[in-house]
Amino acid sequence: MDISLLMEYGWVLLILIGLEGILAADNALVIATMVKHLPEEKRKKALFYGLAGAFVFRFGSLFIISYLVHIWQVQAIGALYLFGIAVYHLLKKHVLKPKQKAVKETKKGSGFWATVIKVELADIAFAVDSILAAVALAVTLPMTSLPEIGGMDGGHFAVILVGGIIGLVIMRFAASYFVGLLDRRPGLETAAYLIVAWVGVKLAVYTLAHPELAILAEGFAKSAGWKIVFWSVLLSIGVGGWFLSKEKPQQVVDRKPVVQN
Repeated sequence: MDISLLMEYGWVLLILIGLEGILAADNALVIATMVKHLPEEKRKKALFYGLAGAFVFRFGSLFIISYLVHIWQVQAIGALYLFGIAVYHLLKKHVLKPKQKAVKETKKGSGFWATVIKVELADIAFAVDSILAAVALAVTLPMTSLPEIGGMDGGHFAVILVGGIIGLVIMRFAASYFVGLLDRRPGLETAAYLIVAWVGVKLAVYTLAHPELAILAEGFAKSAGWKIVFWSVLLSIGVGGWFLSKEKPQQVVDRKPVVQN
């Protein structure tokens, strides 16, 4: 690969790392809530089994999607899914949240294996989000000389694979940092899901330019003009999410002076 190609691939990978980090933090909070009723030792086992299942699912689904990625119906479903989860999250956070505050959890915690199954299902749902976002970002990258895997260019497959592994690593080891970051700048979570929606739009454009549909010109999705528009909007969302999200001031403990007799 030449330098410009490496830079473009590296840039997409950096975007994926940032997106995976924010989404993994949100996902880690959900999973932590699922296992909090278990004793400490069983809690760690449930998380381990859940993440192991997600690892297997990500690799299995990645090989499957490498054969299906060029089918326009699959692309369309992926675009609708990404856009749908983003809209659902934004509505839940900004519209439905006030109604949900009064709802308190009254159900008794599930048993160990029931909890493991719940964590597995949650991890699978999160994996679908991550894989589709990675696919949408990777498929319009330039082709490489690497051998194809399934029906996918080897370079595209590598980006999605590395992104998936990073997502699991963040989920397991670095989620606490991103949880703290979201706590300080809560607007980043909204920005992350806006980016997911925008990535869904990118996949929709790729679908509309598919030769079997030809609603857009076949080369439009990979054109320089569309790439400039896409990355400009994506960066604007990210930068706007950072600067428009006011950092919460750290709580300062009010310490009264000790009066000595």
